[in-house]
Amino acid sequence: MAIVKSLSRALVVPMLLILGACGDEPAPIPAATGSAPTVASGPPPASSAPAADPAARAAEVTARLSDEDLAGQVLMPYAYGSSATQVDADNAKANQGLAGVDTPAEMIAKYRLGGLILVGFTQDDPTSKTNPTTNVENPEQVRALTAGLQEAAARLPAAAPLMIGMDQEYGIVTRVTDGVTMLPSALAFGAARQPALTEAAWRAAGEELAAMGVTVDFAPVADTLAGAGGGVIGSRSFGSDPRANAVQVAAAVRGLQTAGVAASLKHFPGHGHTTGDSHDVLPLIGQDRGTWEAQDLPPFRAGVEAGAGVVMSGHLNLASVDKGVAATFSRKIMTEVLRGQLKFTGVAVTDAMNMAPAKKWPAGEAAVRALNAGNDMLLMPPDIGAARDGILAGLKNGSLPRERLTEAVTRILTLKYRTALTPQPALSVVGSEAHRTTVGAASAAAVTVLRGRCTGPLTSGPVSVTAPASREVARVNLINALQAAGVQVRASGGTVIHLTGYGDQRIDLNDEAAITVMMDSPGLLAAAGSATLLATYSSSKLSMDALAAVIAGKATAPGRSPVAVGKLPRSACAK
Repeated sequence: MAIVKSLSRALVVPMLLILGACGDEPAPIPAATGSAPTVASGPPPASSAPAADPAARAAEVTARLSDEDLAGQVLMPYAYGSSATQVDADNAKANQGLAGVDTPAEMIAKYRLGGLILVGFTQDDPTSKTNPTTNVENPEQVRALTAGLQEAAARLPAAAPLMIGMDQEYGIVTRVTDGVTMLPSALAFGAARQPALTEAAWRAAGEELAAMGVTVDFAPVADTLAGAGGGVIGSRSFGSDPRANAVQVAAAVRGLQTAGVAASLKHFPGHGHTTGDSHDVLPLIGQDRGTWEAQDLPPFRAGVEAGAGVVMSGHLNLASVDKGVAATFSRKIMTEVLRGQLKFTGVAVTDAMNMAPAKKWPAGEAAVRALNAGNDMLLMPPDIGAARDGILAGLKNGSLPRERLTEAVTRILTLKYRTALTPQPALSVVGSEAHRTTVGAASAAAVTVLRGRCTGPLTSGPVSVTAPASREVARVNLINALQAAGVQVRASGGTVIHLTGYGDQRIDLNDEAAITVMMDSPGLLAAAGSATLLATYSSSKLSMDALAAVIAGKATAPGRSPVAVGKLPRSACAK
């Protein structure tokens, strides 16, 4: 069966993840790397491409799997430890509590898993509640970990590649930061308004993820924000204009999947017009059906039409379609809308099943309900054994039709076999100069002046850079970039440039600052009294380099805020 909706002819050859052609051809994009990816030396991993057509191979393998193998293929938990086979005592104890095993490799073997998600805990990450540990450190460690995980998967009866996922959205939700090329947030791409740059940057990201052994990126965020751009999602979204977001989402999907990494649209049916956080409560999507279809659906439709391999269901109450039922457990939403209305044929994966709305039922019952609704893969079940046992019991008592489970497994295997057709790049692509150039161009295109001069240096004489203590890394990066641009920086006594970022409030502003910069969703700038207000939407080093060039008068600020910022214009300079 066809699993991924086709892309344009321009992407068929480099992107063997997708078959066929449809739609308009995208505009040419800057190359993300100077040469084609190279295949790592050594024995072929579990993800080596099968000779048969992926869909036919998937159907054949699914037909011979046992009930236990079928149940395992739809599970995608996390594990403790930065190695597949060697973990310390604390991580072994944690894995015992989670799955009754010591190591991630043993977890794969015991539950015959179809996937594993790599996780990372940071204090400022809004998704940290579902990430109780960190098993990613740097590209070399991640590649070794994923290779070990694939070796474990190759020993299973299915002998299929493991689906290895990660939430690498960039911006405030980024799992691997050390050594990679850091893209700015989605909101920055929305401000840049250049889909070609978006596609090129996400292709660079995809090449780096593929080099590390990641096969699915749980990105891009396809949620459309309410006009002011606040709420739960913030800078993780491309903005508040559904049509502009649709173009950006499609570009990010093409970029990732050209590099051989499946893209995942989230959080279906849309988390941008909610006020609650689905980690804690069941948020309401309160628009009537027509308004929801006009405001929230276009980016998801565009992502599906661009060929996204995965759609992530949200634990969200779309009252106009299935009132009071989380979308994850709604057949009306996950099957009638996603499959019927949007014609999505890829893999539907739940948002984390260890989030509060998904824990309304015991893990086994929740697993069956999510599968019956139309999900194919269950992400981060709170009790792996209970989820597996619930699926097996559902097969036995008829509450889970066998054809529904085999359909899910066939979709999962088809996507995995297609992803495996793209050779794994060498680690040398990670953080490469070519990638930095590509992503740097997007970061520069995002810089926005909301108040102040549009040409020439934005200040004269020495400057001093201030920021809340949590922004020290960005502050130092900006100081270094300003000095490289020829601006004199003093510890104190200069014209004050003040940095703010994710989670900052009015108390975090500096009333003495001549220039205030927001490195996340720019709403706080409406309360700032500085003569010059700028937004980068990102605190990455490349964004600080771009900001320094604008302050020094060596570059203009072409960005335009993709969300409303009080009574300020979207840009004082760009149209």
